[in-house]
Amino acid sequence: MSALFEPYKLKDVALRNRIAIPPMCQYTAVDGLINDWHRVHIAGLARGGAGLVIVEATAVSPEGRITPGCLGIWSDEQAQAFAPVVASIKAAGSVPGIQIAHAGRKASANRPWEGDDHIAADDARGWQTIAPSAVAFGAHLPKVPKAMTLEDIARVREDFVAAAKRALDAGFEWLELHFAHGYLGQSFFSTHSNQRNDAYGGSLENRSRFLLETLAAVRKVWPEHLPLTARFGVIEYDGRDEETLAESIELAKNFKREGLDMLSVSVGFSTPAANIPWAPAFLAPIAERVRREAQLPVSSAWGIDTPALADRSVKDSQLDLVMVGRAHLADPHWTYRAARNLGIDRPSWTLPAPYAHWLERYTVS
Repeated sequence: MSALFEPYKLKDVALRNRIAIPPMCQYTAVDGLINDWHRVHIAGLARGGAGLVIVEATAVSPEGRITPGCLGIWSDEQAQAFAPVVASIKAAGSVPGIQIAHAGRKASANRPWEGDDHIAADDARGWQTIAPSAVAFGAHLPKVPKAMTLEDIARVREDFVAAAKRALDAGFEWLELHFAHGYLGQSFFSTHSNQRNDAYGGSLENRSRFLLETLAAVRKVWPEHLPLTARFGVIEYDGRDEETLAESIELAKNFKREGLDMLSVSVGFSTPAANIPWAPAFLAPIAERVRREAQLPVSSAWGIDTPALADRSVKDSQLDLVMVGRAHLADPHWTYRAARNLGIDRPSWTLPAPYAHWLERYTVS
């Protein structure tokens, strides 16, 4: 039996295999509302066989969107619109998850294929960004954010809580907090972006405070029997890698104490000067260290796009779940093909009959 296709259980949620489809922004929403594009896209991914499908980064407030085209869950109308998507994921045999997020100083940007830069100051589509400190990311994102007051911090924390409640009401069974990629949570942790001299800046304890307080507040409203996870950048590749990783592992231990069930290991992306060593599964060994030292289940993405590589990452105890993103965009039935590639002729799950009949009967090797 392939390790990749072993079932996995976290809290009361059982996945049919170790393959998860990570959040992948589509930038096609209007006023944060899900539409036909998302409904078709997400249902198609779920039918491919992955155990878990996590809906893209969904903003907890209008200011928290990366672009004007990002999904939101700051209103009941937005939350209710997710119900058909949740139903389609479950009907396909996958577990429905959602990532809730605040983009911080990287918000108010154009869509990637329209520049991936900050919206111009004189463009009515843009808005004021916020962050721990009034420090711009730089490069293509030069807008200086407003430094958050204590009232702002409390408000955003409650935005995450309200978003978690709405996600639960919409039927999601897996919640991920987006604390990675230079967005708001990561910005509080990173010394590249946090220059505060109060209880939310300076020491590791203080830079961790916003993340831990937000996690604890969400944990109070998210049911104990359902997984609460987070995506976090444990390393920046900025020349301080060992120090950052050691701090991140300490934070991961504190995450666990506050009730986190799994950490999705990623890169910080807090500085445009980072020198990231892109390579297949380059984060898997780092994820394994976090898993071992923090004693916390982990997942990760980034270049794990072949069945053999994904299977080995699980078999070698580097990852508990493998996040396979872009490979699923190229082939929504990547999971099905991975099973066949790894010698599983009749997996415990099946494709819908209108697909399975033809794919299984006329497979060309």
